[in-house]
Amino acid sequence: MNVALNAAMPGETEPRILSYAEAIREAMAIAMQADPAVILMGEDIGVYGGAFQVTLDLIDRFGPDRVMDTPISELGGAGVAVGAALTGLKPIFEFQFSDFAMLAMEQIVNQAAKLRYMLGGEASVPVVFRMPSGSGTGAAAQHSQSIEAWFGHVPGLKVLQPSTPEDAKGMLLAALADPDPVMIFEHKLLYKMRGPVPEGSYLTPVGKALVRRAGTDLTIVAGSIMLHRALEAAEKLAIDGIGADVIDLRSIRPIDRETILTSVRKTGKLLVVYEGVKAYGVGAEISAMVAESDAFDYLDAPILRLGAADAPVPYNPDLERASVPQAGTIEAAARRLVRREV
Repeated sequence: MNVALNAAMPGETEPRILSYAEAIREAMAIAMQADPAVILMGEDIGVYGGAFQVTLDLIDRFGPDRVMDTPISELGGAGVAVGAALTGLKPIFEFQFSDFAMLAMEQIVNQAAKLRYMLGGEASVPVVFRMPSGSGTGAAAQHSQSIEAWFGHVPGLKVLQPSTPEDAKGMLLAALADPDPVMIFEHKLLYKMRGPVPEGSYLTPVGKALVRRAGTDLTIVAGSIMLHRALEAAEKLAIDGIGADVIDLRSIRPIDRETILTSVRKTGKLLVVYEGVKAYGVGAEISAMVAESDAFDYLDAPILRLGAADAPVPYNPDLERASVPQAGTIEAAARRLVRREV
């Protein structure tokens, strides 16, 4: 998968192209070169290079004292990362699969997220949790979930979802500059996606959504892999004269209320697409946010949510695809919304 977003204009120098995984690795290398307090931790991230080969050669470049393989204990590894952050280090802790973070909920939710508050602001926990997430790899029910909304429910955490290689690099660098714990959900299907990535260090604003495609007939809010499926659907809709405002959510907590509300006031219709289970998900929060604002008065059709089926992620590839939104289902939902058939 290649990304056409932010391509060079005629006469401009062709942008540098990296994969999503390469962009993340470059961000970690830049941070480690600039600040000796930045360390990497996780299962098999050293010699093996990580479950998805994102850390690859970093142990050769920075040594085992800064690129540390942890035992097969998510609770223990995350706890060490939180403790290291309290002492002034800046750990990046990689979970092999975001699903495994469930084993470390005590350290993430009860410790990292709450310690600044409980200590009256006298301490901070500058830890970054990298979370390979999502379906599409045939990894079945315990390795394919999208649980971003779980952590978005927790005060004290920031929850990010980069959709492009450029944002994957800039968001990680921004997370490292943040004094509080940040969780970055990296969709597994995006690791090989290629796109333009600026040289050097830069920070992608945390909590700022981005309109990736402009239109006036409906608003589609999506993030991560769903952004690309929404953009594909928008291309098909445009053939029939239906213009979609496609918003890349980027940040789940904090969420960019104003970008979403401004778009809804313009289009009068809202479709929210996310890979997590539909019930109690990110789309429910965005829908409620719109319903509780003045943008509700601009709606001329019900808000529509597309999320995953209310079931564990299947192993069978056909069932797996059917269980989460695809470009075709997004396009069909958008057409129903525009025709007011919802």
